[in-house]
Amino acid sequence: MNGEKITRFADHLASASREGVGVAPLTSLDPQISEQEAYHVQLKTIERRVKEGARITGKKIGLTSRAMQTLLGVDQPDYGHLLDSMVVENNGELSFEHVLAPKVEAEIAFLLKRDLEGPHVTAFDVLMATEYVLPALEIVDSRIANWKIKLEDTVADNASSGFYVLGGHPVKPQDLDLSLAGMAFYKNQELVNTGVGAAALGNPATCVAWLANKLYEFGITLKAGEVILSGALSAAVEAKPGDAFHTRIAGLGSAGVKFSR
Repeated sequence: MNGEKITRFADHLASASREGVGVAPLTSLDPQISEQEAYHVQLKTIERRVKEGARITGKKIGLTSRAMQTLLGVDQPDYGHLLDSMVVENNGELSFEHVLAPKVEAEIAFLLKRDLEGPHVTAFDVLMATEYVLPALEIVDSRIANWKIKLEDTVADNASSGFYVLGGHPVKPQDLDLSLAGMAFYKNQELVNTGVGAAALGNPATCVAWLANKLYEFGITLKAGEVILSGALSAAVEAKPGDAFHTRIAGLGSAGVKFSR
C-alpha cells in the first residue's frame, strides 16, 4: 500500500471540506486506484478526525440497492464511518454552510447492544445483537464536485457521508418484520418517495451482516453502542436551502430535518 498516495488523496478530499468547494474525482487523478486503496484513504481521514477530537458513533452502509450498484458497476455495498459531529437532532436544522451538495435518504438505523465481529455474521446474529431499531435520515454529501463519482471515489470519501438524524421511538427488532416495513418520504410536505425494508438487500439486517463481515478485512469490529445506518430505502433527494424533509416508517415512527438558508 502506497502510504504517500493515501495521504495525498486524504489531503485532496480534506481540502474540499476546508475550502467549501468540491474537488476532482480521485479516479481522474489516478484511474488505477483500487477499492482497497480507497478504503485506506477513508481510514486515514477518520484517523485524522479522531485525533482532532471526533468520536466514532457507528457506521453507515451505502449502495444497498441494485439500481445504485448497477449505476456504479459494482455487486456489493460500501461503508463509511459515523462521527459525533455528524449528528443532527430529530426535527432540527442544519445550516447549508456545513454542506456542499447534500441529498437526503430515509433508512432504518440499528443500535447495537453487543459486538459483531466477522467473517461469518448472519442476519439472525444482527437481530440478536441489536438493542433496538429506529427511523433515520441520512444527509449524504460529496466532496467530489458535481457528484461525478465512481465506486473508489465514494469509498475514499467516507461513502459520501454528511450528517444523520435518528427519530421515532425505540423498537425491538424482533417485534417488527423489517423487510416489510413501509416507508414514506416527504420533501416540503410533499410525498416524493416510498419504499420498503426489503429494498435494502432484501432485509436491512442483511446489510448490517454484510458490514460486519466486510470490516473483518480491515480488522474492525462493530461495537456495542454503535449506530448502524443500514442503507437507503429509496432514491436520495436533492436538498436546497429552506427545504424540509421527513420520513415515516411503519412501526418505527418518523424522523425530520430542515436546511436553514
